[in-house]
Amino acid sequence: MATWTVEEPAKITCDEGVRRLEVSLLAGRLTVIGADGPARIEVSKVGGRALRVDLEGGVLRVRQEEVGAWFGLLSWIMQLAKRIAVDVSIAVPPSSHVALGLISGRVIASGLCERTDVDVTAGSITLMGVGGRTRVNLVSGPVEAVGVAGELIMDSVSGELILADSPATRVRGTTVSGSITCDLDGAAGSDIRLDTTSGSITARVPADSDLAIDLHATAGQVTSAFPELAAGHSVIGGSTINGRLGRGEGRLSASAIAGSIALLSRPAVTDEDDRPGDEPAAAGPTRRDPAEGSA
Repeated sequence: MATWTVEEPAKITCDEGVRRLEVSLLAGRLTVIGADGPARIEVSKVGGRALRVDLEGGVLRVRQEEVGAWFGLLSWIMQLAKRIAVDVSIAVPPSSHVALGLISGRVIASGLCERTDVDVTAGSITLMGVGGRTRVNLVSGPVEAVGVAGELIMDSVSGELILADSPATRVRGTTVSGSITCDLDGAAGSDIRLDTTSGSITARVPADSDLAIDLHATAGQVTSAFPELAAGHSVIGGSTINGRLGRGEGRLSASAIAGSIALLSRPAVTDEDDRPGDEPAAAGPTRRDPAEGSA
């Protein structure tokens, strides 16, 4: 087993191959990228507690000393966050299984293609170009996912969930208090479910989507840019919009207890849109009130 104790800024290159990365930090900034070549660690800032790095049997572990004993002392840690904050960047093979834990701060992950799990208590999570199976859990703060493919599960107690430029085929977005904004491909076979207790949901899909739509707001308005979808009221109360876009081979469902839901449209992408020099078509989705659809 190779072991390093980091008490000042340092760079580490791992001679042994890495198939799994486990990180447990108290506070600060953590950046993890999938990249070819040996695993590398760069520590730009070390807080009041040293970092311990272990590599054994293809498993790379990075943690602040005694993080396990401190993990439950959230309020005290928040007060000392600036003093113990670290800044760590890690590069591992894209196929690595990654498990990241941070109590207070920001996590950025990109270029990973197998399995990524991120847990943050208070802070933010940013995902860029991640594939495979991705799960993020955040108690307080925003989650931003850009270009995420495969399966994505996002859970937040209090915070905004944002998904943009996503070809993900399976999405679960859940927040207790916060909004959800998604820009989706709407491809056949997609399975998208968005739920919020108190907050708004906005989803945008292409005009040529193949989705079965089911939207429900218990105490709020539901609007849609697709006139072929039926608006009404459910037997349990609240506003609904449902129906089928295209062949309806995928599924998009959204539920809000106290908040509004909006389904927007963007132009379908054609071969001509990819030609050099073409100007993108302007999009101005219309909104339809459920009362108008039921008239």
